[in-house]
Amino acid sequence: MTNHQDPRPQYLLALGQLEKLFAEVTPEALDRPTPCTEFTLRQLLNHVVGGVHRCAYMGEGGWADDVLPGIVDQADDAWPAALERARARVAAAWADDAKLERPTHAPWGVVPGQIALGGYVMEVVTHSWDIARTLDTGFQLDEGLSHTALAIAQAVLPAEQRGGPVPFEAVQPVSEDADVHTRLAAFLGRAV
Repeated sequence: MTNHQDPRPQYLLALGQLEKLFAEVTPEALDRPTPCTEFTLRQLLNHVVGGVHRCAYMGEGGWADDVLPGIVDQADDAWPAALERARARVAAAWADDAKLERPTHAPWGVVPGQIALGGYVMEVVTHSWDIARTLDTGFQLDEGLSHTALAIAQAVLPAEQRGGPVPFEAVQPVSEDADVHTRLAAFLGRAV
């Protein structure tokens, strides 16, 4: 994704993929561990929905550090509806084209809105892999989205700068014939 591309279509496509995954979540799966090792599936769903709300808040002009993403006391069967509400909010918050160039207070600094949204494309696509892997239902992830997310990750998260303030583990080894989803997960420190 170049500096001149509009990330909104990719972000909304990634959220659409995420909605399909949320529809596959059962209450029995919520306490499973995930490849994002600090979270159970329930905690990861909370983190993801909170991240969409944080992205919406940034689009509305708020600073990312003003809000803690997350939802309190979400019912086990209400995750799809929670994501649907977050998606509607973020789509409305970023509908104005001018917001793509506006300085935006993202968790990693003040950047143009399109750069902030690009970071959230990477996050949503990566967490979609985490969820799909946890559910293990055979869900087919979108290769184009994973290619986009991997390109963003490689551009903004050099392999050498991991740990400390960068919330990603070291790049993990993968086979030469690994699919793009696996390469993305490994680049962001997931054990694959």
